[in-house]
Amino acid sequence: DTVENVLKELLGKQGGCAKGKGGSMHMYKADAAFYGGNGIVGAQTPIGAGLAFAHKYKGDGGVAFALYGDGAANQGQLYEVTNMAALWKLPVIFVCENNQYGMGTATHRGSFDTAYYARGQYIPGIQVDGMNVLAVREACKYAMEYARQEGPVLIEMDTYRYHGHSMSDPGVTYRTRDEVSGVRSARDPVALVKGWLADKGLCSADELKAIEQGIRATIDKAVDTAKNAPPPPAAELYNDIYHLQGDLKPRKCNV
Repeated sequence: DTVENVLKELLGKQGGCAKGKGGSMHMYKADAAFYGGNGIVGAQTPIGAGLAFAHKYKGDGGVAFALYGDGAANQGQLYEVTNMAALWKLPVIFVCENNQYGMGTATHRGSFDTAYYARGQYIPGIQVDGMNVLAVREACKYAMEYARQEGPVLIEMDTYRYHGHSMSDPGVTYRTRDEVSGVRSARDPVALVKGWLADKGLCSADELKAIEQGIRATIDKAVDTAKNAPPPPAAELYNDIYHLQGDLKPRKCNV
């Protein structure tokens, strides 16, 4: 979807990709093959396996990506669907976004085995530098081809988050500011790409600056539009509760 519509959803405004009713936990846009986040930790992995089953059943060549964090890597449902996906050779790629901290818990404190890419046992695993856009692209290309032919793959994206897990997390109570700034200076994905473009003579400093200014202007405009958008109409409170529900009116409620 557009940046503007994603921001509207985050702010609970009309025009958001989930009508302003989903927020950050339930982003959803089926016509873009994006089936949303989930309020239950790790619960998107069974959904991903189900989508992969649909692709295999239809024979349409599609591959499902089911993303979860290092904090969700110990959830039982992940292992259940990994087993099912392996049995049925489903075209699904399980992606562990390892940003080193599940909420405020370092990986080594929450996981006995932090080699998440090797956790599948009976499906192949790949560890990728998640801060390197080219490495991510090539790993995904390879994994998609494999999944179409052989079945599920597990990818661990080694990445990092600079900020807190949520609005209530300052992000510096369980790690140092020096750690954060060190990763940013050494591995920042945007800075890496800018460096490559400059080093290879593909972009001049002025061109890079113009691109960055243009992107910032686009984002600023989208933020302003989203902030000023109206909230969803009251009638949306009781829409989308049932499939093909018709004109549903809540009982004992005057909206």
